[in-house]
Amino acid sequence: MKVEVVVNDKMQNGYRYYLVEPEGKNFGVGFEPELSPKQMLRLGVFGGKYMTDCGDEFPKSWFNEAKLSFKGFDKSLNYFGVRAGLSLAEWREKGWIYRDDPRGWFQWYCRYYRGRRIPDEDERQIKRWRLFKRHLVALRKACIKGDLGCRRRQRQALLQWGYDTTKE
Repeated sequence: MKVEVVVNDKMQNGYRYYLVEPEGKNFGVGFEPELSPKQMLRLGVFGGKYMTDCGDEFPKSWFNEAKLSFKGFDKSLNYFGVRAGLSLAEWREKGWIYRDDPRGWFQWYCRYYRGRRIPDEDERQIKRWRLFKRHLVALRKACIKGDLGCRRRQRQALLQWGYDTTKE
């Protein structure tokens, strides 16, 4: 299986990549996100703004129940109703953006989930995902299980990295 994907959106025009693995399968060792991109979009991430011009690149089913905002960032669309994480500009400043994924980690994850593989970049992003787990450990230490009002920003940030904090 090798399917070519051509991207034409606000941030990339004519970018091409190949899907070489089945969707949602054959992830790197130890990379086990609890949520798929579709689930994340349905729950509410990135103020609903993240994927508003990417409908042609990703499966239509991902957007059926997605909480999206075509007018701009809207924190009320986030599952925990708060802004969490840094802006794209701050990510660029810190050098966290890979040239092929100008929107950052979630774009990389969506493409990886679909079956794209870029070994060096995949390794880097999976390492970043693993490091983010420290926030889950802190959340578990600070909050009573089931208290979704406890550390809402931290919960939202974890959700945006594929960790399901709705069950914590």
